Amino acid sequence: MIREELLSCLRNGKTISGEEFSRRFGLSRAAVWKTVDSLRKEGYVIEARTGLGYRLVKTPDVLSEQEIRSFLGQIEIVGKDLYCFDEIDSTNTFIKKLSVSGGREGAVAVANCQTAGRGRMDRTFQSPKDKGVYLSVLLQPDMAPEKSLTVPAMAGVAVCNAIERVCGARPGLKWPNDPVLNGRKVCGILTEVSLEGETGKIQFLTVGIGINVSQTDADFSPDVAKMATSLVQELKHPVSRPAMAAALIEELDRLYINLKQGNSRDYLEACRRDCVTLGKQVRILSAARRNPPEAGQDRPSNPDEETVTAIDLDDQFGLIVRDSHGNQRVIRSGEVSVRGLYGYTD
Repeated sequence: MIREELLSCLRNGKTISGEEFSRRFGLSRAAVWKTVDSLRKEGYVIEARTGLGYRLVKTPDVLSEQEIRSFLGQIEIVGKDLYCFDEIDSTNTFIKKLSVSGGREGAVAVANCQTAGRGRMDRTFQSPKDKGVYLSVLLQPDMAPEKSLTVPAMAGVAVCNAIERVCGARPGLKWPNDPVLNGRKVCGILTEVSLEGETGKIQFLTVGIGINVSQTDADFSPDVAKMATSLVQELKHPVSRPAMAAALIEELDRLYINLKQGNSRDYLEACRRDCVTLGKQVRILSAARRNPPEAGQDRPSNPDEETVTAIDLDDQFGLIVRDSHGNQRVIRSGEVSVRGLYGYTD
């Protein structure tokens, strides 16, 4: 409690004397000094001026609840309950377990490191310590399952909003929802839906977001390094992880309110504007292409393995494509490889 009170007083940028703090909270000067010393060991840079007192110069880049909330503005639902972990297997897994045990809607889990982070198509999401923001949220909207098709793309827009607010640069979006900077992926988003067995209604939604903040190529495996990057790599300046986590929470709160109101128009307009896939030749990757055959087996032919042109998004963020014969159709799921992105050049 003493720690939190002292930090709260110092965050306004003013210099506070140990005597004033002692008098305000009924503590000894020794207790104040001991608390300051403890904070310094945690990475807080606190300057002591003789005859003036203590001044907070710099805060550590840690994903603690107090640091995140120090950047957090007004929220209605998302982030009221905030769980912070130095290390966890998966924030999505934690949130799903929390939903079963009665966790409140809008609960958020944030981790400094994941040992079993997951991406789409059951891929591993690399989540090294002290490098990124790994965050998941519990949503419980009262809606039919088909209405949830908009959530992944809306989450992509929310991430772009948060990055732009904190960094001053807006990523593009590779369909369906990969934020990219300079043609390389800077964030992974995984949306998982749980349905009630009897009614078929949505029981809960889990949206997991992993933003690469300060990774270098050495932090990615060789295959991932070809397509992944981090904010610091691309922007060439430090980025506060607690500020990024707070901005994400605020944007997810805004997303959830709009989702409950059935309003996705602003997100669709933003997605169309930011989508780097539109107007490009894209390759539709079938299940066979995503999952290569075992040794000795022939790859099955599949008519969906083709190059088409992405021309627009429909009202549910589906990708409208046109083939070489001028026929149009909508892609709802699967993967799309964009010419010139992630190594696709032919």
